[in-house]
Amino acid sequence: MKDQFDSISYECSKLVTQRYSTSFSLGTRLLEDGVRMHIYNIYGFVRFADEIVDTFHGFDKELLLQKFEEDLAHALEHKISLNPILNSFQYSVHENNIQPELIEAFLKSMRTDLHKQTYQTEEEYKEYIYGSADVVGLMCLQVFVKGDQEVYDKLKSAAMSLGSAFQKVNFLRDLNADFKTLDRTYFPNLNLSNFDEVSKMKIIDEIENDFKQALVGIYKLPKNSRLGVYTAYRYYHKLLTKLKNTPSVKIQKARIRVPNYQKMSLLAQSYIKFRFNLL
Repeated sequence: MKDQFDSISYECSKLVTQRYSTSFSLGTRLLEDGVRMHIYNIYGFVRFADEIVDTFHGFDKELLLQKFEEDLAHALEHKISLNPILNSFQYSVHENNIQPELIEAFLKSMRTDLHKQTYQTEEEYKEYIYGSADVVGLMCLQVFVKGDQEVYDKLKSAAMSLGSAFQKVNFLRDLNADFKTLDRTYFPNLNLSNFDEVSKMKIIDEIENDFKQALVGIYKLPKNSRLGVYTAYRYYHKLLTKLKNTPSVKIQKARIRVPNYQKMSLLAQSYIKFRFNLL
């Protein structure tokens, strides 16, 4: 009878993905069935952890995150949780042999968000990016390669670059909201009062380099995931282009978005490229 509970747990993770991120769910829908479920499960887990540290204002975030971690540990040990998000995540962890150190690195970055507002050095910044984004890319990669360690090792660097690029685009887009709502700035030594075109382009150049390295790996992904990941790449690259063409002063005042009609266009272009074996 646990099958029904597991099915409901998976639907919860799918709903979390669809409600919280239209852009991520856009690419996820293009993954093969056996892969898609696990990516929903991973996203549900990381999103709930992120929600604890970013949005549960007025509650004891540290206590909530600690309880979330304790419940996760119980779920991983006993292969069940009454929290449907953790139940679906533990299933994907065991099915895909997701490494414990990836999960711990992610939770470490979440704990960092509880008390750290600025990043003064590149080392601090890179460590946070690794834990909050790179390891999520690696969790997904473990799903895509289905236990093939050789392929995983070959694509590991590209997966980390893609995770970094996605996260940095989010940081740049949410520059104003992060500072005003959370009093948080991720880019090292960035003074928002002096944020100008030079500062913006330095960040964009860094992200474009991440995307360039990531694209090499995307073309080498198994077919079960190549179209979905490429579509997500195209969306975030489009968002980066919009940020590049938006004056720095406007980035500090408004959240830049990709309109739905452009998302659909990117989806169609990606699908055609995939169908004609150009991807």
